Amino acid sequence: MTTDRRYQLIAKQIIGLIESGEFPAGSRLPGERELAERLGVSRVTIREAEIALEAQGYIVIKTGSGVYVQARPAPDIIFSADVNAFELTTSRAVIESEAAALAALNITPSALEALEATVRVMARNGDDAEEADEEFHTIIAQNTGSPIIEHFVRTLWRIRNEAPQVAHVYGNVCKGGFEDRVEEHMVVLEAIRNRDPNAARNAMREHFRRLFEAMLVAEEKEALAELRKKTLEHRDRFKLSTQHSAA
Repeated sequence: MTTDRRYQLIAKQIIGLIESGEFPAGSRLPGERELAERLGVSRVTIREAEIALEAQGYIVIKTGSGVYVQARPAPDIIFSADVNAFELTTSRAVIESEAAALAALNITPSALEALEATVRVMARNGDDAEEADEEFHTIIAQNTGSPIIEHFVRTLWRIRNEAPQVAHVYGNVCKGGFEDRVEEHMVVLEAIRNRDPNAARNAMREHFRRLFEAMLVAEEKEALAELRKKTLEHRDRFKLSTQHSAA
């Protein structure tokens, strides 16, 4: 296992300890030596993992004092801005396309197997297909070699799932066209398997271009349905008023 990959795995282990409550917000992490012994790695790897965790906002390193766990903002604070689905998708297209290109260069054999497994789950179009879709994109982010990109991708997915307006639009899009989405993911997978960063980048861009188009169609249909509903309501009120006038 490469040193770069090792510090990322250790960072994830520390995140797990933080999220489990063993190291709550405001607490001080054990020293480098203690963590290194506990997790079975060198102090250098611990130091690199802590730098990555600080970049992601999990901890703050205070020189001469120690490493402290930071409080994570609640979802309603993260999503307080008026984010819409189209803005989010544009941001995802930029960040996740580059993530795919980097993953094509850095992905490990085991991660590639996990990526292939998510596509197989999506292809079955069962109850776990949406979860597999998110896992597909997360695995790619995890294999960019950049904890910051991984953090951004995870944050974008949280907005996609939890911001009400965004979740509504994505929910409408994800009701249909699943076979096309699976095919798009397979093209991304093939490019990453071939270690072709340009092809991976372009395949992910195409995936988001088609997603954007599907969102436009879904929004248009919803707007037309709402217009038709209001038109019928106006007609019913008009009929009722004319009946009363005739009486």
